[in-house]
Parts: sequence; C-alpha cells; structure tokens
Amino acid sequence: MGFESFWPLAAFAVISTITPGGATTLATASGAHFGFRRSIPLIAGIALGLASMAAATSLGLAGVLLAAPSLQLAMKTIGSIYLIWLALRIGLSGAPNLSSGLAKPTSLIGGAWMLWHNPKGWAMTLSAAASFAALASGPAQMAGLFGIAATVSLVIWCLAGLLLARILRTDRQWRVLNMTLGVLVVGSVVPMWL
Repeated sequence: MGFESFWPLAAFAVISTITPGGATTLATASGAHFGFRRSIPLIAGIALGLASMAAATSLGLAGVLLAAPSLQLAMKTIGSIYLIWLALRIGLSGAPNLSSGLAKPTSLIGGAWMLWHNPKGWAMTLSAAASFAALASGPAQMAGLFGIAATVSLVIWCLAGLLLARILRTDRQWRVLNMTLGVLVVGSVVPMWL
C-alpha cells in the first residue's frame, strides 16, 4: 500500500473506532468499575475481534454473509441478546466493589465474541473491505490497522470511565451512570434492526 493509499484507510479506521458504540460503551463501563489494568483483557479481546473481522471481510466473508440472509439474522439475534444481557449487567450494577451482579470484568474471549456479534463492527469492516481492500497489501494490513485503531480508541474510552469513577461519589450518581451506559449499549443494538 502506498503512502497516499494508507492515509484514507487509516482515517477511516480511526474515525470508525473512536465513535460511540457498544464496544466503546463497554470499555467506559469497565474502566469505571474495574480500572484500567483489569480492563485490558476486554480491550485486547475487542481489538483482536475487530482485527480478525477486518481480515475475514477482506478475505471474502462479506460475500458469504451477504449471500446468506439466515446467517445474518442468526448473528444479529445472538449479538443482540448478548449485548442486551451486558447492558442489563451494567445498568443494574452499583458502585464498584459493591455489586455482585458485575463482579468481574469481561474476558478477552468475551470481548472478541461480543465484537463478532456487534453490528457496528460489521458495518465498519464491510465498508472498509468494499472501499479499501484493493488498496491494502492484504488482510494482515487491514487487520493490523483496525486492531491498532481499536486499541487506541478503547484505551481512551476506558480512561474516560476511570475518570468518571474518580468523580462520582454517591450511589445515586453511580446508578445514573450505570443506567446511562446500559441504555447506550441497548441503543447500539437498535440500528441493526432498522
């Protein structure tokens, strides 16, 4: 990939990963509840999930999904159920270390699995495959670029959650934050069904 071709793809990856969605909301919630260090597996899982999705779409999985509406419907349904379950866990939790419902952070596998069922992730990688695959040196370059962009984005969102954890003092403030984050996760599900 030439220098001129790299920057449009890089800009697309950065902009699409930094905008709010289910993954960024989960990173914010994890940072607020568990801190940065304990959120690293979630961040790594989401980044690896997005990188593998970018590689798969640039290899042709996009065509398979577009040709199999029943597979698309199954993935949307499973992904929606999982994201709503995560939203409930977040929305009904209390302040950090006070809630048994949100006792441990999402794992690396959970982060990757969630991303493979995330409509925003598919929209990003399908768009990138359609627009930039011919310009990229191959699936590895697409994967690397999206993985790095996702990592940077999720670190920023996780640190924002950590900052919120230092600002919030009362149980009521935590309930409002958790409910807001839960509603945002559910809101990220709605566009895939419209």
